[in-house]
Amino acid sequence: MTSLAKLLEAALFASARPIPFDELSALDPDSSPAALRAALDEVREHYDQEGHGVELVEIGEGWQILTRAEYTEAIERAQLAARPQRLSAAALESLAIIAYRQPIGRAEIEEIRGVAVGGVLKSLHERGLIDVVGRGEGLGRPLLYGTTPAFLEQFALRHLDELPRADELAVALRSAAPPATETAATAPQGAA
Repeated sequence: MTSLAKLLEAALFASARPIPFDELSALDPDSSPAALRAALDEVREHYDQEGHGVELVEIGEGWQILTRAEYTEAIERAQLAARPQRLSAAALESLAIIAYRQPIGRAEIEEIRGVAVGGVLKSLHERGLIDVVGRGEGLGRPLLYGTTPAFLEQFALRHLDELPRADELAVALRSAAPPATETAATAPQGAA
């Protein structure tokens, strides 16, 4: 591996969060963006070709060395890794609304959900999943919320464009009930 690839590998190994490209470029200001990308590719290929238990992934608007998916369950079972706290259904609903509609104000979220979301927003903000991204033009200039790089990291996304499209969600959530004629034809004989 080149010395630049080794430097990037060391920085990525030491970091507990994804490191954005611009921060990686600060490690060696004399290297061009193309040289940095080539070094990142070199590190990724090294882990892939050598069969390591970790891999270099682009996630949360940055790069991070992570455990390969096939080993995650065993590590969690042995309780060797810190498990992120689970989000409540209310938090997930609010987070989805923010992710798809950002920037969005509290009143709009409450209108969509039909319930108050103050506590949920506070919790999501404390976890670093959302942040205030501006102020609205309406009465009182309400705070507007948007997702953070920690949101992308939590859901293993490189950028918001990787969120499922609304039409994909509609297909996934559609009821899978079989037609009535199929149900009657496949019912066991003598069943009442």
